[in-house]
Amino acid sequence: MQLHDIHTGIQKRKKRKRIGRGVGSGHGKTSGKGHKGHSSRQGFKLSPLFEGGQMPLARRVPKRGFFNGAFKKDFAIVNLASLEACFEPGAVIDEAALRARGIVKGRHDDGIKILGDGELTKPLTVHATKFSESAAAKIAAAGGQAVVVAA
Repeated sequence: MQLHDIHTGIQKRKKRKRIGRGVGSGHGKTSGKGHKGHSSRQGFKLSPLFEGGQMPLARRVPKRGFFNGAFKKDFAIVNLASLEACFEPGAVIDEAALRARGIVKGRHDDGIKILGDGELTKPLTVHATKFSESAAAKIAAAGGQAVVVAA
């Protein structure tokens, strides 16, 4: 091999394999799928977890612990910065007002939680299920009121 031969025969794009185009192509007749069986059928897709019939890893490894997600609380999270931007001083803020402004969307079974991210300069009366300590302190410092309501 000479230095000028290094790049000969190398194409930028590889041609795709045209299967099922006759015996002479080398990929005719069964088109590389072998004979019979589910893997030769149309629409067959092998699961990425399938390990050729051996016991899958997810079943070989012992299971420990538990998942408590069924009992997890689902709160709509609202930061003080959103309240500052969307409401005028002296406003009474509840779930209906937050949904009307598009701050809270979707279904949240356990109510609304107000978090203290951002600054609050307006006195607001906020009705919510829960408040973080910093949010309650900032609302009170701005002259507002944090009212806890049942979900």
